[in-house]
Amino acid sequence: MDMSVFDLFKIGIGPSSSHTVGPMVAARRFLLDQGPLDDASGVTAELYGSLALTGVGHGTDTAVILGLMGETPQDVDPGRVDAMLAEAQRRGELSLLGVKTVPFVRARHLVFHKTENLPEHPNGMRFTLHRPGGDTSRVYYSIGGGFIRAEGEGTAPDGAPAAAVPYPFDTMADLLAHGARTGLAIPRMLRANELARMPAEQLDAGLDRIWQVMRSCIARGLETSGQLPGGLNVKRRAAKLWQQAQGADRANELPHDALNGVSLYAMAVNEENAAGGRVVTAPTNGAAGIIPAVLKYYAEDCKPLDPVSGVRDFLLSAAAIGMLCKRNASISGAEIGCQGEVGVACAMAAAGLVAALGGSNAQIENAAEIGIEHHLGMTCDPIGGLVQIPCIERNGMGAVKAITAASLALKGDGTHFVSLDDVIETMRQTGADMGAKYKETSLGGLAVHVVTVNHAAC
Repeated sequence: MDMSVFDLFKIGIGPSSSHTVGPMVAARRFLLDQGPLDDASGVTAELYGSLALTGVGHGTDTAVILGLMGETPQDVDPGRVDAMLAEAQRRGELSLLGVKTVPFVRARHLVFHKTENLPEHPNGMRFTLHRPGGDTSRVYYSIGGGFIRAEGEGTAPDGAPAAAVPYPFDTMADLLAHGARTGLAIPRMLRANELARMPAEQLDAGLDRIWQVMRSCIARGLETSGQLPGGLNVKRRAAKLWQQAQGADRANELPHDALNGVSLYAMAVNEENAAGGRVVTAPTNGAAGIIPAVLKYYAEDCKPLDPVSGVRDFLLSAAAIGMLCKRNASISGAEIGCQGEVGVACAMAAAGLVAALGGSNAQIENAAEIGIEHHLGMTCDPIGGLVQIPCIERNGMGAVKAITAASLALKGDGTHFVSLDDVIETMRQTGADMGAKYKETSLGGLAVHVVTVNHAAC
């Protein structure tokens, strides 16, 4: 497996990993690969397919501009983005990587090809650097979860070579075989693989940082009210509902409301994501609320004896599931629908929770399989091209389903009829059969029906 836990969990900004994080990384990488920019006279960015159709709602246009300016998803200050973009627009120019200023008018230098696709993936983009001696162009693809690939590159993340690890795996069957042979649990094997890439201190610090950013995102989301940007006039609900849940009046509480907090944690994260805030791609931004919500449930409600170690085991085990889905199917809504985002995140969270609670490798696999199986066929049809409806509520539902999947797996002995490898392949085939209008283009499903109904009512 040529991925690291930190490929699956990336610190970035909202609202989309494939439409915001990936294009920002690609734009910056394109310029970095061009060498000195002293003679640059301009730059053009062209967006294709899903990036063009839902790019404005997903912040692709702003992400590309920020990337050309040299900003990175993990370091850009979300609070400064609007001011930076407004200043660039006022001046009609960009400072490429902060070192070379060139003319840039969004309407002319940022082109949306809504009826064209590039051959290797629905999320395609072409950058062209203009120089007196001739133009240089390169095509990149944002392939889900913040991963990018240049045209013609291999499948390793960002073109990186595969690392030699002690427990290589391309399927869950491989991982289970390693466990049967060595007696090691999945989080122990994943940890050993990561230690082949980095020292233990770096690994633990990175995992702890991921959890810190997730916790902070939940906290911000539970405190922030107001209206989300984009034009749908969607009000943030998590903060108000959280305040109500903390109140003394429980007369209207349903028997199942013990899980209400979990769904609110997830919604809080995805409201932050929709507002362009700091989130962790897990494994995508559109599904970024599920794993933090279930992790908070584990750390606070399950009362673990060693929460620090448990959180690390959770993230490592969740990453293993994400790696398998990424390698053998997809985590891109534009390629496979929301089953590859919310469905995969649910499976990752379920597996992570079982691992943190000491479940067996077979129980970890079972939990992940349940999580994906019951999201098969889920479309990606965001209304208005915004990561708001139905995305925010889907995260709340996905978090609750992850806990249910973990509970079912822990109550069994790991024996189950459908293997995780089989359900991942089923997800891949289902995504391949799904019409393009249901895969992050906003050309079908809720995106069309709701807009049509609303217009008819006006």
